[in-house]
Amino acid sequence: MNRLGNATSPYLRQHADNPVHWREWDAAALDEARERDVPILLSVGYASCHWCHVMAHESFEDAATADQMNENFVCVKVDREERPDLDAVYMNATVAMTGQGGWPMTCFLTPGGEPFYCGTYYPKFPRGGMPSFTQLLTAITDTWHTRRDEVRQASTQAVEALRAQTAVLPDADLTITAELLDHAVAAVLRDEDDKHGGLGGAPKFPPSALLEGLLRHWERTGSTAVFDMVSRTAEAMARGGIYDQLRGGFARYSVDAAWVVPHFEKMLYDNAQLLRAYAHLARRSTSVLPESLSHRVARETVRFIVEDLGTEQGGFASALDADTHLEPGGPGVEGATYVWTPAELTGALGPIEGAWAAEFFGVTTAGNFEQGTSVLTRYSEPVTEKDDARLERIGAALRAARARRPQPERDDKVVTAWNGMAVTALAEAGSALGEPDWIAAAVRCARFLLAEHVVGERLRRASLGGVVGSAPGILEDYAWLVTGLLALHQATGELGWLEDAQRLLDKAIEHFADPEAPGSWFDTADDAETLVARPRDPIDGATPAGASSLAEALLTAAAASDPERAVRYRDLADRTLDRGAIVLARAPRSAGQWLAVAEAALRGPLQVAIATAESLGRPTELLTAARVAAPGGSVVLAAAPNAVPLLAHRPLIRDTDAAYICRGSVCDQPISTPEELRSALQRI
Repeated sequence: MNRLGNATSPYLRQHADNPVHWREWDAAALDEARERDVPILLSVGYASCHWCHVMAHESFEDAATADQMNENFVCVKVDREERPDLDAVYMNATVAMTGQGGWPMTCFLTPGGEPFYCGTYYPKFPRGGMPSFTQLLTAITDTWHTRRDEVRQASTQAVEALRAQTAVLPDADLTITAELLDHAVAAVLRDEDDKHGGLGGAPKFPPSALLEGLLRHWERTGSTAVFDMVSRTAEAMARGGIYDQLRGGFARYSVDAAWVVPHFEKMLYDNAQLLRAYAHLARRSTSVLPESLSHRVARETVRFIVEDLGTEQGGFASALDADTHLEPGGPGVEGATYVWTPAELTGALGPIEGAWAAEFFGVTTAGNFEQGTSVLTRYSEPVTEKDDARLERIGAALRAARARRPQPERDDKVVTAWNGMAVTALAEAGSALGEPDWIAAAVRCARFLLAEHVVGERLRRASLGGVVGSAPGILEDYAWLVTGLLALHQATGELGWLEDAQRLLDKAIEHFADPEAPGSWFDTADDAETLVARPRDPIDGATPAGASSLAEALLTAAAASDPERAVRYRDLADRTLDRGAIVLARAPRSAGQWLAVAEAALRGPLQVAIATAESLGRPTELLTAARVAAPGGSVVLAAAPNAVPLLAHRPLIRDTDAAYICRGSVCDQPISTPEELRSALQRI
């Protein structure tokens, strides 16, 4: 029987009606495989994965294929976003065996969980030298029954390789220095696509964490080449089809080098990281327009996150699907909600406005997508106030017309780490750009996570509909929620956020540290389920590595905490960064988060502590000036004297607000005017 009906993962629930006898990963699944003496067929995917849906429609919904699966295997479905630990282990095995990875991931395991054959998508019928899925099933079954010694040999080799891959980063005698960061950034700049922005060619992914790291590097060094690269990339993405020109928010990646045609799934983690970078860039914009491009993109991305991904409980959903089902029960059509023809624009707007919109958004009869349709792009700005008002009217009309179309499904799963990223970005962006509603959205989300995702002082990975799942939190969950809580501590001046962050950070240190290698961290807790290997991946990918994310949490907490905690947190932050230095040296394109944290550490991080008599939540002139002028990674906070650790022994000056610029325990003379504060921060 299929046992996915009560899963807390929307992806698993999508497969609850399959004739396959799917079950979730647990000890009972392994026990059943032992009792039946059959392999485990492990299928890993996620809700917004296009090819996952294709394979499901071709094979998992087919009764004959399901019969073959049920008879010869214990069939296990895993949502990679809910169980990233399992995904990491078996994706490493897939890459080792095939030279490439991706989803859907299809692995065949012994009853002990050891992989002996792995791959990705398999078609219903043979093509391009690839066997059909049923041919593969037949071959695996035959091998299991007649050549078991080969299975044992393959699985033993796979497990040995997996355990070697999760070894601690080698001690390369590197530390975080200005020279190392300069080397890393220079290597990144050499890979820039000078014509279209971004890095490399098609398919092209937003360098989300890397943009923030590069901005911090520019603030420290003043390198115009770095700032120009960030600006080119940010503008190219914002004007291309990878960015939703009507509702805001970025798609997962572009299938072309020019950012025109996206793979239409829209992920929370991409948009949270990009919001952080665009809001930071907006602070540095010298645009003479009423609103800079980066500021507009930040504002519209917030709208997407809050309105399109917001859940009733206050958290944020994981993703919007790439596909739209135009007919109930029919196959998904990629991008169907988002693309337009000139005739459709005319139908929605009338002939005059439709022609204007077609020219402005680049919609042609030939199209830039499939079957004469076009993804909207925006390579210019309205010239006059009249044109600006016209664009506002047209945008509202097109949003309304699009809302009447069938919509992509939403993965309502609330993932702790990605929501922590959203809390961080909303709190930082709201503070920097003077948007208290954005901070309020971050507060609602954080309160939900603390109330529902913290169970017995430990974090859970995800929830659905307000019901928390059983999967334990991993390192990135702790790291990003802590960072988000620390961002709220700065945004509100409230002590409670710091105390919550410290409690969770202490739990992370207790359960994820490698006791034999200080500064090295496992991605799963010491009391988590034992897999064939305990994963730890130091590379920043679509989401930053758990270790680099924790480095930021430790560094920020050290700057905001009382001296005893500060010393402990800072020592761990420095040890962690030193471990990550080898990633910056050897793979800088995959070290965006490492770069961002290292740049902050090299500068202190800078602390701007503002003693104020104002009530909490009311930004003073000094606080507003500091939030705009301080470099990324700084800790900026206003509170009453002695109300929080950062304001300990830092009084008002002659009953007037005073700003203290500090690095560690060393502070400059207090400053009492915004002009002096801006000038002081510009000199640093």
